[in-house]
Amino acid sequence: MSDIRAYESASPRIAAGGEGEFGDYVALLKPRVMSLVVFTAFVGLYVAPVSVNPVVAFASVLFIALGGGASGALNMWYDADIDAVMNRTRKRPVPAGRVSAEEALGVGLFLSGLSVLMLGLAANWFAAGFLAFTIFFYAVIYTVFLKRSTPQNIVIGGAAGAFPPMIGWACATGGLSIEPLLMFALIFFWTPPHFWALALFMKEDYHNAGVPMLTVTHGREATRRHVFGYTLVLAPFAVAIGLTSVGGPVYMAVALVLNALFIRGGWQILRRTEEQAQADGYRAEKGFFRLSLYYLALHFAALAVQATLGTW
Repeated sequence: MSDIRAYESASPRIAAGGEGEFGDYVALLKPRVMSLVVFTAFVGLYVAPVSVNPVVAFASVLFIALGGGASGALNMWYDADIDAVMNRTRKRPVPAGRVSAEEALGVGLFLSGLSVLMLGLAANWFAAGFLAFTIFFYAVIYTVFLKRSTPQNIVIGGAAGAFPPMIGWACATGGLSIEPLLMFALIFFWTPPHFWALALFMKEDYHNAGVPMLTVTHGREATRRHVFGYTLVLAPFAVAIGLTSVGGPVYMAVALVLNALFIRGGWQILRRTEEQAQADGYRAEKGFFRLSLYYLALHFAALAVQATLGTW
């Protein structure tokens, strides 16, 4: 870890900051990740069995989004050193020197407090407490401890990204039940194969940054086995949602097709050797990663469609 931190002192651009534009501060919030947080939280709230005033629903999703953005800013503050040496992250506002680490920390802490307080006032304090725990889990448990210490970083840390639909459900109902728990499981077990597929063709980035991703600690062959194994674990949870009160024929049809494709993609990755992957530029791995992006979005879209059809 000390070796990683050495990058920070070696890069004066990280500490400079102070020239950021509005777009740089928006980038601190990781808007792509936030879009997933917003959508899954909205679906969790929308499919809940309790109707919510549209203004309250909008405010709840907004403050959950701000909480997600706060987590992103805190993550960028702490990870500025390793972001500076990874190709896909070195242009982020903090390592690029457009926003200082202190500013990122300030934005993250301010939005954390604001989002939790306002969600409690807009919805209920159970949901607000859940949001506070989610921010803490991502910014401290995952970013500070897990990410740099264990190849299970993505597995355990994936819980942070799986909480939003539970928070959305809690905003509507003030509690939890089997449906949001299964939504949590859907995202939780989707996260490892999604990121490990990326790591298969981005291994050098994680190696250079000293991040103990599975591809670095156990190699690509073991990672391929894990990707396929998680597609098998994931499928029953995805299908099980269709058997609950929020499921139905539309969701079930989407889940069956997507999980068949996901297992097939995992099987293709498992059967490939590293020589084959290098020969075609990791085509199967990149295809599986693209599929994983649609996989989660379409499951939650199907839940929203199913709930809409139910109201009609």
